[in-house]
Amino acid sequence: MDSSVVDTRGLSCPQPVIKTINEIKKGEKKEITVLVDSDTARENISRALDAQGWKVLDVQPEDSGYKIKIGKK
Repeated sequence: MDSSVVDTRGLSCPQPVIKTINEIKKGEKKEITVLVDSDTARENISRALDAQGWKVLDVQPEDSGYKIKIGKK
């Protein structure tokens, strides 16, 4: 499997960023979908990706949050 899902809904910052970076550091996936429920988490994850060599591929509004698709640069 080349993708995974990280569900960070219900978590307050910095937990969504930490969970996302931990998944990236596993080095197993080429693409990750991150589920967040706040604008702050969406923005913080987007900012943290650059240092990891990753980027946002797509952001889709979903129910009470966002589905963020990220991938390697």
